[in-house]
Amino acid sequence: MKPDYRQKLRSFLITENNLSPRATNRGGILHVCLVSPSRYQTGMSSLGFQKVYSLIASFPDITCERAFLPDREDLDLFRDGGGQLLSLERQRPLSDFDIIAFSTSFEPDYLNIPLILKLASIPLLSSNRNAGHPLIIAGGAAFFINPEPVADFLDLICIGEGETIVPALLSTLTQRTADSRQLLLRKLSLLPGIYVPTLYELHYHQDVLTAIEAKNGAPAAVSRVCVPLEEHPPASTVILTENTEFGDMFLIEISRGCPRGCRFCTSGFIYAPFRQHPLEHLLKLVDEGLLHRKKIGLVGAAVSDYSEIGRLCSYIVEKGGKVSVSSLRIDRLDQEMLDALTASGHKTISLAPEGGSQRLRDLIRKNLTEEQILSACEMLISRDVLNLKLYFIIGLPTETEEDLQELIRLVIAIRERVLEKARINRRIGEITLSVNPFIPKPFTPFQWCGMESLQSLERKVKFLEKNIRGIANVQMKVESLKSCYFQALLSRGGRELSGLLTIMADGTNLKKSAKLTGIDTDATVLRNIEVDQMLPWDVIASDDRQMLLKEYQRALVSAGNRDK
Repeated sequence: MKPDYRQKLRSFLITENNLSPRATNRGGILHVCLVSPSRYQTGMSSLGFQKVYSLIASFPDITCERAFLPDREDLDLFRDGGGQLLSLERQRPLSDFDIIAFSTSFEPDYLNIPLILKLASIPLLSSNRNAGHPLIIAGGAAFFINPEPVADFLDLICIGEGETIVPALLSTLTQRTADSRQLLLRKLSLLPGIYVPTLYELHYHQDVLTAIEAKNGAPAAVSRVCVPLEEHPPASTVILTENTEFGDMFLIEISRGCPRGCRFCTSGFIYAPFRQHPLEHLLKLVDEGLLHRKKIGLVGAAVSDYSEIGRLCSYIVEKGGKVSVSSLRIDRLDQEMLDALTASGHKTISLAPEGGSQRLRDLIRKNLTEEQILSACEMLISRDVLNLKLYFIIGLPTETEEDLQELIRLVIAIRERVLEKARINRRIGEITLSVNPFIPKPFTPFQWCGMESLQSLERKVKFLEKNIRGIANVQMKVESLKSCYFQALLSRGGRELSGLLTIMADGTNLKKSAKLTGIDTDATVLRNIEVDQMLPWDVIASDDRQMLLKEYQRALVSAGNRDK
């Protein structure tokens, strides 16, 4: 093993301040390695990853270490036979652990699961492992949206929120028994939120999924676990380090889910109902966080919908801290919150109109008018926040060039208000457009919609770039269209993708890997799915299918496209 890799692990570790009370516990009857299938800086920026770590590390009779995807310069070393992937804390090979637990919120990280198993010299497929191999488990938001593309690699998957799933799972695993691996998995499949892929047989007719058959007593479908937040402490930073995107912040989750129910977004559906942590719990964490960092990062899909957001932000500032949020809801700009943000030195604030035209905003059920968008911008500008970041989605169902022209017109109208303020204070602000293509997601009303082709999206991007280029103080950033296509593939695909991901883990690109495995990726990504067709993610129980279908149909009617 090259010394530089071990030294890099040590350098990460010595810069950490671990607040977990049992983090140094070296005893225990079960040894768990919590793995982020992303690099250290990304994995440790995830509040979800840190929450799961705290749940495992605080459990009796458990030792918990962590591992991450190596940096790019180290990957070639591993692929050339330079040793096994090691844990961060004690630099143990992952194959020495009893359990390897993957935690991720984003589908693109699925690609790194077979890669990490390869680096750890562990058989990729669950069916090829025996009692001498670690139990491979996984959890996180990505897995309870659609776990199927990586189901063949995993022994069990946690479907839902960890506060109750993790303790129940660990309690069962720490009870030493003489059960075989297969019998243990059958027992675990009976726990709420536990999905054991090998206990489900998939039936196809002409490449179309027709049935999902549960075997050996497993439930017909796995119910997603949702917890009452008031019964659990809010997720917060438990390991402080400068080597992350949010290294200068103490992060606190304030709510879970979203009350809005935008038709393209999973947050309002997979985390339903919208839940809020009690204010007194958050204030206590703010006091603790300010002992370590002067900036408190408030985390949630709908931060500005938190009922006490103004009071919470004011409290942070009154205590001598600063407030940070990712983006704000345009129609929920609380005055106290804005005062706290400006007092915290915010010069850029992000807003998400998402639909460039009123027709598209109605289509996605954004419930925002142009007047509300302009009023929100004026409110921010009046507080000397002159730099605005605006999120827009292109490629939404039924989108036309006229919708794109409306987007440009809206941006120009916002710019005029920024310039008007700039003339007064003689300081020019900047507008940044973050443009991302629509990606169809499971458990949303648009799960049946196909993604727009890359060629069409490229034409739309060029159209926007051409029209935005000449507007001073406005810049446009576009997410990689190919990366979004891959994400859509993982969002909509099934177990047939395991072979493709195995090949891609060796560094082969998507197009060649698809050819080698005979997979038509366009058929998965671009097609509109028949509403009566079985979906790969139907292995997850849902009572919302009819509601989602009605919302889908309402959207198409509102778009004036009744026959689609």
